[in-house]
Amino acid sequence: MANNAANGYVTMKKRIFDIIQIGNRNDLPSRSFDYFIVTAILLNIFVAFLDTFDGLARFFTLFTIVEAVTVSIFCLEYALRIWTADVLFPDSPPGKARVKFLISFDGIVDLLTILPFFYLSGFIVFRMLRVVRIFRLFRINSQYDSFNVIKSVLVEKRNQIASSVFIIIILMMASSLGIYSAEHNAQPDAFENAFSGIWWSVSTLLTVGYGDIYPVTVVGKIMAIFIAFLGVGVVAIPTGIISAGFVEHYTRQQHDHEKLPDVREVGEVFVDEKSPFRDIRIDEAEEKYNIKTIVVLREGMTIIPTNELKIKDGDILVLNSNRIEKKKQRQ
Repeated sequence: MANNAANGYVTMKKRIFDIIQIGNRNDLPSRSFDYFIVTAILLNIFVAFLDTFDGLARFFTLFTIVEAVTVSIFCLEYALRIWTADVLFPDSPPGKARVKFLISFDGIVDLLTILPFFYLSGFIVFRMLRVVRIFRLFRINSQYDSFNVIKSVLVEKRNQIASSVFIIIILMMASSLGIYSAEHNAQPDAFENAFSGIWWSVSTLLTVGYGDIYPVTVVGKIMAIFIAFLGVGVVAIPTGIISAGFVEHYTRQQHDHEKLPDVREVGEVFVDEKSPFRDIRIDEAEEKYNIKTIVVLREGMTIIPTNELKIKDGDILVLNSNRIEKKKQRQ
């Protein structure tokens, strides 16, 4: 009797975990919960914006009620995520699993979006962090999701971007010290210290030009001209790197797509970080690339593929082409 009750408790916790996690398209309650949470997030942010308009003062009570209801939903969801943390981290004891969730990215985001309602009212901007949840809820798959494409390009070009940022920092420091030396005596209030020079150099190098601080000496103006021209090139460097990364990504994706139908009757495909099969399910891969997966070789194991099986880095897919099979059937 006690075992049945324990099993029922574990099953219920697992079911609740499945519902509150990112929804399975074939699981109506889980998918419905995703839409419900998204609606609550958007409503909460919308009310936060409306609450800043004095002309809507007669609705402030309604806004407060809506905010309290949506935050209550977030609190309940947060509590459920803490309760089901041992399902999320099955290899850890319940206490340690809950600590892992609390210090995880999702746990911190959830906490920061709830706290401003009770404390830290000046940090209401933290509510916008919940928009991150929407990005994850509605991604079709992690390989071709648009946000993941941006992440992949930034990670792939991180060394070049870091180098360009380093160049920007060096130019910024040099120009700030130079303009401080040229302008401090002429306008000590505007260029009080090197930090004032940094503020001016950032606005000039990035071609923003706020106009609150500007040079008045001849040397300072000449220096500003050269720095402004340098700023045009400085902004173009990381922009060009990222643009080239997007072109390379989509070109590689197109070439991979063209090569897939050329698989012989039986072939092997190694999955790495650049593979189009990475992090998608078997049924999605078969439908998208018109192939049939025979077995998956993973870490020395031979896995019979199912539709729900997710392809991971390091997998070797043994497959053949559906087009070849269909041609044989017609013959």
